[in-house]
Amino acid sequence: MKPTNSVLSSYGITVFETMSRLASETGAINLGQGFPDDNGPENLRRLAATALVEGPNQYPPMLGLPELRKSIANHNKRFYNLEVDWQTETMVTSGATEGLADCMLALIEPGDEVVMIEPLYDSYLPMVRRAGGIPKLVRVEPPCWALPKDALSAAFSDKTKLILLNSPQNPAAKVYSLSELQFIANLVIKHDAYAVCDEVYEHIVFDDCIHIPLMTLPGMHERCIRIGSAGKTFSMTAWKVGYITAPSHLLTAIAKAHQFVTFTTPTNLQRAVSIGLEQDDSYFLEQKNRQEEKRNLFNSGLTDAGFKTLETSGTYFLSVDIRSVGFKDSDVAFCEYLIHETGVAAIPLSAFYQRNGPPHFVRFCFCKHDKVLSEATTRLKLHFA
Repeated sequence: MKPTNSVLSSYGITVFETMSRLASETGAINLGQGFPDDNGPENLRRLAATALVEGPNQYPPMLGLPELRKSIANHNKRFYNLEVDWQTETMVTSGATEGLADCMLALIEPGDEVVMIEPLYDSYLPMVRRAGGIPKLVRVEPPCWALPKDALSAAFSDKTKLILLNSPQNPAAKVYSLSELQFIANLVIKHDAYAVCDEVYEHIVFDDCIHIPLMTLPGMHERCIRIGSAGKTFSMTAWKVGYITAPSHLLTAIAKAHQFVTFTTPTNLQRAVSIGLEQDDSYFLEQKNRQEEKRNLFNSGLTDAGFKTLETSGTYFLSVDIRSVGFKDSDVAFCEYLIHETGVAAIPLSAFYQRNGPPHFVRFCFCKHDKVLSEATTRLKLHFA
């Protein structure tokens, strides 16, 4: 038999699936997978249901419904003062992951180098490699997640086609500062590269942190692709509605990839997301505050259980140092131990690195009901404290 594609076939069952399966088999509280317990805003769910019944239920425009694309442009202006032409600089995709894939397929030629900062969301490397790109990996590491500027500079070259930047960053929970973003922007301009910016957690930032799109920096509007997610912004990950903002000369190429990947996204969901993006600022502030309260609740419980927690500036993930509770084996072994001995599931942080990842840290997801978080920390306290 002839072999299948060597790139995608090389990836086995992920640790995320392994831990989730173990959690399901043992009845453990699953704080590994990153999705909220809530169903999302009822008004948007009702809008989507009504739009589905009323129709039309045939192909919408390939680039997305005009009303949603206008809302995307308005959203950029309202929150970031970005002037965006909705007709030539916005596109709707079936989730941010599809948007990322479209960008890789549209922009990368075989042999192009792509700079990425570990820890990485799991779709990045497969799509870059499948598109023929050569990954150039730089890492930020716990507990401080400092950007290694010398290593980042060394990763760029005349062969660099783009940098794939995730801020706020999963799983590091790092929100890149203005000075860090300016350093990245300078490298992109110096090497005549592009930046694909995964900003799905843009509205989930805490304390005094501010999310700053790289696209807002001088000289970057023409070089940046900005990707957002209704699934993250409205806590409805099953909806798989993403949106791209990009200069017209890049969006034209990305749209050609999109037309051969999914072509369109369900009309009823697009209509609901359009209304969602136009909601009053209070919705976005309330969501931020709600997740911040959950972070604080969970952080307090983990601290009481004896864990040393890492700073969480954004996203809905919180990591801990397993050595703080006396565990001396690997993070993978700890996650298996945790499921069997405490009934709580987490994800080893080393899984987000290609090789030799930090071996003593695990990630929890805290966008769950408060009673679930309290029960999880109670179990951990009973065992460790």
